[in-house]
Amino acid sequence: MGINGMTTKKKRKRLIKSTITNRWVFNNLAVVFLLLLVIATALIFVLQNYYYNAARQYLNTKISSVAGVLTQYAQSANSNFSADLRSTMENFSDKEKMELMAINSKGHIILTSSGFPPSSNTSMPDYDEAMTSGNGYWVGRNNGEKIMAVSINISAINMEYNAIRVVTSMSQIDATLRTYNIAIIILCAGILLLLILTGTFFMRSIVKPISIINETTKKFAKGDFSIRIKNKSKDEIGDLCTSINHMADALSTTEAMKNEFISSVSHELRTPLTAIKGWAETISLETTDPETMKKGVEVIINETSRLSDMVEELLDFSRMQSGKFSLQRASMDVLAELGDAVLIYTEKARRENINIVYDEPEMLPFINGDKNKIRQVFINIIDNAIKYSNPGGTVTIKAEAKENNIQITISDTGVGISSSDLPKVKTKFFKANHTRRGSGIGLAVVDEIVNMHGGNLKIESELGVGTTVITTLPAQS
Repeated sequence: MGINGMTTKKKRKRLIKSTITNRWVFNNLAVVFLLLLVIATALIFVLQNYYYNAARQYLNTKISSVAGVLTQYAQSANSNFSADLRSTMENFSDKEKMELMAINSKGHIILTSSGFPPSSNTSMPDYDEAMTSGNGYWVGRNNGEKIMAVSINISAINMEYNAIRVVTSMSQIDATLRTYNIAIIILCAGILLLLILTGTFFMRSIVKPISIINETTKKFAKGDFSIRIKNKSKDEIGDLCTSINHMADALSTTEAMKNEFISSVSHELRTPLTAIKGWAETISLETTDPETMKKGVEVIINETSRLSDMVEELLDFSRMQSGKFSLQRASMDVLAELGDAVLIYTEKARRENINIVYDEPEMLPFINGDKNKIRQVFINIIDNAIKYSNPGGTVTIKAEAKENNIQITISDTGVGISSSDLPKVKTKFFKANHTRRGSGIGLAVVDEIVNMHGGNLKIESELGVGTTVITTLPAQS
């Protein structure tokens, strides 16, 4: 592979990790950031409006109060309006907070509460607005200082003066707003930082286990099932790790059984092939001895039949695995197929000194099934019963009707199956006893056939005592 290949793998690995993080950043963190930005901007805007509106209202209240007093002076016959206006300016109670000004008919500020007239180039948009609509408002900068100004048109009460104006500095309000703004920004930054820290920890708690799972499953893909994922979580990641570990256990078991199956099948195929080859060579040499030829032909026929049965069993298993296994259903007599299976193995049982006891009833209901596959079920079970029985043993076969089902019970007095192996005997490739011939898929095929007929296959066994196989099939209604 080389260094470049390893570098590419590492880059790809980092890319996979960063992809989840990037999705979190763009899908969650970016949204939260934008949301916090909108909230912070809205809060700053609301606070500024609140403070500015409060200041404007306060100025309006003060200037309206002054305008009311001046109106009373103008309506008094004994009043000197100019003197009264000057007195009002000098005695203005809020001169520490704001400045009151009087503007003459020429638009010049001639009186102020501070006693110091502003420069001649002072901008007064609020005055211009007041001259048009009666009231004016303006916030802006004057000589580098931010101010708020409110004007009221008083030309209707005295022709010498056009308006009065009140002006206040916004420096204190702006300083307060800056404090609030900084606090809001710090709060939002703190929330964002907290989210980043907790999110980073959370993402690591997801990415790290996924990385371990990824590396482990790569080893599984190469056939190494010795590794297990250490599960420290009790969440969905933990459940996933547990499931993967269980999967590895199952795959490891299946792999071992598959290898054992290949070895077993190879041995099972080699034995009849060796016998066929050996007797074929013998016959080709001993052409004059009829007895030798007869015996050899019988061996060849029996071993060929055995090979044919094994190949058919393997084909059925392959069809089941690929989902191409199908049944040719029709109304059929179970007793006829069971009787044929018993007849096939009667001579074999006699040769191996095993007694077959068949309690055949007179009549049983028909079933809707595939007669060839049902016969295959009986042949496989009876063959196993004889195979795992010792000389002098007994195989008992019984068929009866129970409710709406037909039950066929086949028992032997053979070696039996241990309690630990019993739950696995219908698993593909599994062999409970390695001293007896067989591929380990016969019962798996039989169980599938019975299930496809809507029936049930039950196995009871005790080690050293024997095994009972109960096949239940639904009767035809």
